[in-house]
Amino acid sequence: MCDLTTSCIERQVVVMLERAKVQQIPLKVYRAIDRLTIAAPMAGIEPSDILVEVTGDGRLRLDGKVRAVLKDVKELLVDEWSSGAYYRDYLLPDSVDGSQATATYGNGVLVVTFPITTSTVAARLTLSSTGLAHGMSDNVTMH
Repeated sequence: MCDLTTSCIERQVVVMLERAKVQQIPLKVYRAIDRLTIAAPMAGIEPSDILVEVTGDGRLRLDGKVRAVLKDVKELLVDEWSSGAYYRDYLLPDSVDGSQATATYGNGVLVVTFPITTSTVAARLTLSSTGLAHGMSDNVTMH
């Protein structure tokens, strides 16, 4: 918007590049009698870009890589959220067997379930895509 002292033609537009921001992932941690479940929102990335790691000292590391941001310079008007990159390092409350863990990713949420054990077993889990998550508003007519 131009004010009285600046003409619209002379106005300088500040152009920003969208950058990937590494975000700390919020977690929900659930314990059942024999398992520990972690849920983490990681919107906007592909399952193959997620790494889940349990270390020998009982830490959970979640890492999500962003594939691309806006490639061209654009005028960024509002920047209130970003998709990926994600990272979280969390000390697990129980010993778990990482090699027996199951991980799923759907609707932008990673869910990892570990069996609780007497000593931690380290492991690295990667995910692969099992299908496309997509949607369309109900009021769109396909031709």
